[in-house]
Amino acid sequence: MDGLPYLKEISIKTSEQRLDSKYPFNIPAIKVLDSIQFKTGVTYFIGENGSGKSTLLESIAIALGFNSEGGSKNFNFSTRKSHSNLHDHLNIKKSYLRPKDGFFLRAESFYNVATNIEDMDSVPCSAPLVIDAFGGKYLHCQSHGESFLSLLLNRFRGNGLYILDEPEAALSPSHQMTALSRIHQLVNLSSQFIIATHSPIIMAYPNSIIYQLDENGFTQVNYEDTMHYQVTKSFLNRTELMLKELFD
Repeated sequence: MDGLPYLKEISIKTSEQRLDSKYPFNIPAIKVLDSIQFKTGVTYFIGENGSGKSTLLESIAIALGFNSEGGSKNFNFSTRKSHSNLHDHLNIKKSYLRPKDGFFLRAESFYNVATNIEDMDSVPCSAPLVIDAFGGKYLHCQSHGESFLSLLLNRFRGNGLYILDEPEAALSPSHQMTALSRIHQLVNLSSQFIIATHSPIIMAYPNSIIYQLDENGFTQVNYEDTMHYQVTKSFLNRTELMLKELFD
């Protein structure tokens, strides 16, 4: 049995809540979800806004022991509880091999993670400062994009399970390519990534698995068949025509 990836499969338990179609089971893709297998180093969840990809990613992270607002398993702060209880309905199948590192990145609450790092470092103790693991410069002292890159380049050490929700949110196209390069380095260091994204750059990792969430559930799709790739390519190749259609 291959030790990688660390997370092998998730499945949904049958429950009365699911049968009653209460949130989050009123999301079409979640309602019909049975199981998802993770077979490669990088797995993507894609779909329109509201398709359930972030809800699912968050539930996986919480079920694995990560803080709902992001961070490593050592972060336990709470700013505002907005997560669903989907994690209570998940069965998790793991590898016999355990990751040595891990992190849950939520773009929308990374500000709270940065604040919590400063709060922890403000308490006198003999241990090294938390921010040292992030490159030594407090994240609030950097731009949003710079702080994301500090996380990827410094905090992610390899042999890890990394769950990223829309990591492209703060990154320019060139820095998205930097992120993709770093993901490749970490995969070669025995890491696993599960990523929800809208970015055709971020989702371009070779030999990855892309799951599309929509009203029909989950469908595995090829990169060039994704709407994200096709719409972006069409817009760039026919910009004037596309703008005319949009504005008329």
